Amino acid sequence: MPQSSLRRADRVSAILERVASHGSVDAGQLADEFRVSPATIRRDLQVLEDQRLLSRTHGGAVAVDVAYELPVRYRVGQRREEKALVARKVAALLPKGPLTLGMTGGTTTHLLARLLAERVDLTVVTNALNIAAELALRPRLKLIMTGGVSRTQSYELVGPIADHALAGLNMAVAVVGVDGISARGGLTTHDEIEANTNAVMIKRADRVIVVADGSKVGKVCLAGICAITEVAMLVTDASADPAGIEAIRRAGTEVIVASAPDGVR
Repeated sequence: MPQSSLRRADRVSAILERVASHGSVDAGQLADEFRVSPATIRRDLQVLEDQRLLSRTHGGAVAVDVAYELPVRYRVGQRREEKALVARKVAALLPKGPLTLGMTGGTTTHLLARLLAERVDLTVVTNALNIAAELALRPRLKLIMTGGVSRTQSYELVGPIADHALAGLNMAVAVVGVDGISARGGLTTHDEIEANTNAVMIKRADRVIVVADGSKVGKVCLAGICAITEVAMLVTDASADPAGIEAIRRAGTEVIVASAPDGVR
């Protein structure tokens, strides 16, 4: 995509990626690269500083000293092709016919929801507002929302209300998005309350499939969701660290690496 055609969300996502990889950015260079005015870049940097995702300096910005969770609206443009490959692979793997499917929040699970929108005999249980919005008007499937307290970073409903709703439901399969997955750390995310809600969904599912692009394999975040032994299958892409994949396989979890054009393992 030409830099001049980047939408604001994609531009901001690219700025955050640059800050994460290089530690700092220069506003003038960003304006030239994205073919926008310096004032536009300054506004972008101000928005990100207001969200504590970076710290502005004279002429640019630097990374903050703490690990942060990138809001969903900025993650949508990141690793889009890899996430689409993973979503298409999982859509093909799910059982045909009547199915009760749990789905946590995340950009990859949202892509999967779009692919499943035309299925029949499908009941979707989710705590994700963006997934619910995608499926709410689809007449041929049943949608169950958990309720709970909304997290703006992930568009998920979490906390005791969500946990209580999930505790009374049974799901054949749960598709779970994570911020990190490894043999040692299991499934992890940035927020401990979200982690607990996702753990309840996992406990109520007969089979758990994790969707994670390659950048999340081998990564361990603050809050643990469950051990890797709770996961039947991980679907990721070819950018995942081979050593991380092998460690997860040794722990007993099946790993499928989705690849274009047909998602061959």
